[in-house]
Amino acid sequence: MTDTGHADNMKSRLAAIERTLSFEVRGRIAGLTGLTVEVNDFTVPVGAQCEIITQNEKGIPAEAIGFRQNLTVLMPLADMVGIARGDQVCCRRAQASVPTGTSLLGRVINSNGDPIDGKGPLLCQARRDVSGRRIEPLQRTRIDMPIGTGIRAVDALCTCGRGQRLGIFSGPGVGKSILLGMIARYTSADVTVIALVGERGREVREFIERDLGRDGLKHSVVIASTSDEPAPVRVRAGFVAATVAEYFRDLGKDVLLLMDSVTRIAMAQRQIGLAVNEPPATKGYTPSVFALLPNLVERSGKTQNGSITGFYTVLVEGDDLSEPISDAMRGILDGHIWLSRDLANRNHYPAIDVLESISRIMPDVVHDDQMKKAREVTRLVAVYRDIEDLVNIGAYAPGASAELDVAVNSQPMINQFLHQGIREKVTFEEAVQSLHELYDQMQKNVTKTTGIPQENANNSPKPTPTPGGLERMMAGL
Repeated sequence: MTDTGHADNMKSRLAAIERTLSFEVRGRIAGLTGLTVEVNDFTVPVGAQCEIITQNEKGIPAEAIGFRQNLTVLMPLADMVGIARGDQVCCRRAQASVPTGTSLLGRVINSNGDPIDGKGPLLCQARRDVSGRRIEPLQRTRIDMPIGTGIRAVDALCTCGRGQRLGIFSGPGVGKSILLGMIARYTSADVTVIALVGERGREVREFIERDLGRDGLKHSVVIASTSDEPAPVRVRAGFVAATVAEYFRDLGKDVLLLMDSVTRIAMAQRQIGLAVNEPPATKGYTPSVFALLPNLVERSGKTQNGSITGFYTVLVEGDDLSEPISDAMRGILDGHIWLSRDLANRNHYPAIDVLESISRIMPDVVHDDQMKKAREVTRLVAVYRDIEDLVNIGAYAPGASAELDVAVNSQPMINQFLHQGIREKVTFEEAVQSLHELYDQMQKNVTKTTGIPQENANNSPKPTPTPGGLERMMAGL
């Protein structure tokens, strides 16, 4: 074993000692309320991993989530059937931990770190606390390099840097899982860690086999927690994924962390908070939810050893970006990608709305030439969006404005650029080259439409209402 291996093994053993209580703690169940169990004479810290021993000697795992007067409140992590008043409760560990090691690659585990893929036990000799270690602000290094996602629209127009945190916002059924699968397969990162939280049971296998694929799984670790599991298990899944990502980052790897979805983690934390009588705030979300979100997101980033680039999906209720979780996440992320239902309904995939998407790190990781061309593409998309209804009903009259004519004529080329097949792999360099080619085609289109260079065409007079267009249509109604 190398010196680094010895050091990591020693750190793991010291951490295990810290997780161990200095004395054995036992208690008796005093009552049961809803999804929680109240225990007498049970002095354990919040987050302690416990076991309820029923009268038939069945062990039920539980987690300490709070206190109420002289009682400790636990939430069972399995079916509560069989629990009775007076059953004994034992504390097994002071904190939750997860096994770590390179043997995790290609495996699917649950929130406890146990394999669920039928490939045998994990050959991991070390464990890490799920709570992790906070990174001081000045220990983080500046983000100055891009990371390829394999998605042309993202890499060219909304470039992500190594160590950046981006949100993927969408309503249900807009192609979020498919987009995540494409990013996981085609990313340029060394390791991909995927957390599937609150998913339907059948969707886990479908994502692994259909969206991720065998090649994507080889350099990935999947942590799955389905919707029928208790709330603490679902919350822990997100932190387990962050812990596994931190392990590979400390090895000097560039890690891509995909978390689907943060909204379901927030809902699980809301369930825990309400169970311990925490006062609800906006839409029933408790204050602990909004304290949990930055703790989870801030674990991504770039250090001197490596980087964790985080993509966090946010399930937007009613496609309303102002709902509490969406609003909070936009405030703590380094940018966001919006998947539009209107584009998805037109079979435009990936359904990325480039006007509603932004990467705050993009100016620091790409050349000025790419920024200029990306802004010109998005500008023409915005111009076309303003008159799209007029074009669709035949009320737009060509020749009224050179800028509008260029936007209308360039729209087919831009749409072709933004479209990408599910099995179409695009490297970062190919995405940038495609952007240059698109820009050159638009330049030729400007010259063909106006007969003047692009710079002068942009200074053409603003569009004015054209007689005989919309006016004639309205007069005929």
